[in-house]
Amino acid sequence: MNEENRPENGTLSHPLRWFPEFVELSRRRLRPQARVLGLALVVGVVAGLAAIVFYAACQTVFHFALGIGAGYHPPPPGGEPPLFADPENALHPWLLLVIPTLGGIVSGWLVFRFAPEAEGHGTDAAIAAYHQRQGLIRPRVPLVKILASAITLGTGGSGGREGPIALIGAGFGSTLGRIFRLAPAERRILLAAGMGAGVAAIFRAPLAGALFAAEVLYRSPDFESEVIIPAGLASVLAYCTFGLVFGWSPLFSLPPQLLQVLTFDQPWHLLSYTILALFLAVLAMFYTRTF
Repeated sequence: MNEENRPENGTLSHPLRWFPEFVELSRRRLRPQARVLGLALVVGVVAGLAAIVFYAACQTVFHFALGIGAGYHPPPPGGEPPLFADPENALHPWLLLVIPTLGGIVSGWLVFRFAPEAEGHGTDAAIAAYHQRQGLIRPRVPLVKILASAITLGTGGSGGREGPIALIGAGFGSTLGRIFRLAPAERRILLAAGMGAGVAAIFRAPLAGALFAAEVLYRSPDFESEVIIPAGLASVLAYCTFGLVFGWSPLFSLPPQLLQVLTFDQPWHLLSYTILALFLAVLAMFYTRTF
């Protein structure tokens, strides 16, 4: 550093001058397992914040594009109150063809212009990065995915939140692993933990997010054992972060009349659920083999 650029107190003027030393100290002093678990907590908070931004972006685009623009107001899930009040305007059916088309064009341009690897569903790109790219995802990918997917979903495009939020969480997990200069194996764990944390937050299901992160990486019914605990920690933190803003209600709610029918007070009532579970397992196997 030149003398004219050195402050009088002899310290670096950059506000994050301590960060490189902190990263190096964590790499030398902490065991890999402790380092991964600690960073998994950070991934959970970041993924929760990303889910908040993604959800708010989807709601905002939908309100202005389809709510105000087309007069389309579908009922939301019971545990997901809308961010905006429905405007009192007439439905314009012809715009339901135009607006999704324009949204798809804008979203496609954003992806292919700034992050081509963010195209498609999202989960497949995260899985490919886990297996084929040593857990590396460019930092811009989750940012582009948030914006592009919010435009697609908010304008009525076909799709859901699971794929985008999985790639968004995976992208931030990978970026954090790169910032802390983790080994590829550790970075892959953070990527998977970010996937599960994003899903846990957006669907308000922390246990499902943790299991999703461990099992979605393989086509066969295998689990990535090293992922389960970090993904569990990240999923709980992401769920808590999201819940602090949007509440703790389950995503889906049932009418009181239906709840009375589904309430059971005898063990043998669970037999019907067991039969349903077996049927759905067979149906899921058929679906995954033919999809």
